[in-house]
Amino acid sequence: MSRIKSLMLVAVAVLVFGSVQAFSGSDKNKDIVDTAVGAGSFNTLVAAVQAAGLEETLRGEGPFTVFAPTDEAFAALPEGTVENLLKPENKDQLIAILTYHVVPGKVTSTDVVKVKEAKSVNGTAIPIAVNDGKVNVDSATVVQVDIMASNGVIHVIDAVMLPDDN
Repeated sequence: MSRIKSLMLVAVAVLVFGSVQAFSGSDKNKDIVDTAVGAGSFNTLVAAVQAAGLEETLRGEGPFTVFAPTDEAFAALPEGTVENLLKPENKDQLIAILTYHVVPGKVTSTDVVKVKEAKSVNGTAIPIAVNDGKVNVDSATVVQVDIMASNGVIHVIDAVMLPDDN
């Protein structure tokens, strides 16, 4: 990669990520689930992870990268959507949606700006783009990055991403 292109990537990363480090909950001694619980803004996500039976996996060795929608992102879904997804008969659909938010491996903000997509745990590629100084993953915008946990990293997003078949 040319020196100019490398410098441009670093500049974009600084612009995009430099002002979004408001969450102080990074704790390399806590796993992804405990880190999310401690943040206090991922209650719906944690409840969904538990309902889907994915909690133990996200407490596992990893590493994982989670694009984590906030409670506000879940609240922006059409009325009744979350409640419907949490029903036992919709567990497969919930798992498909949640695993679309997880990428195997530890993908930090400096890595994210270098790729055009990332393969999610559910097998579907998540499109990634940098537009107007913002990083977009699928239909969501990354609003905070690099919340480190013992088994991976969390990037906060402002929307719930839905894979094409959901």
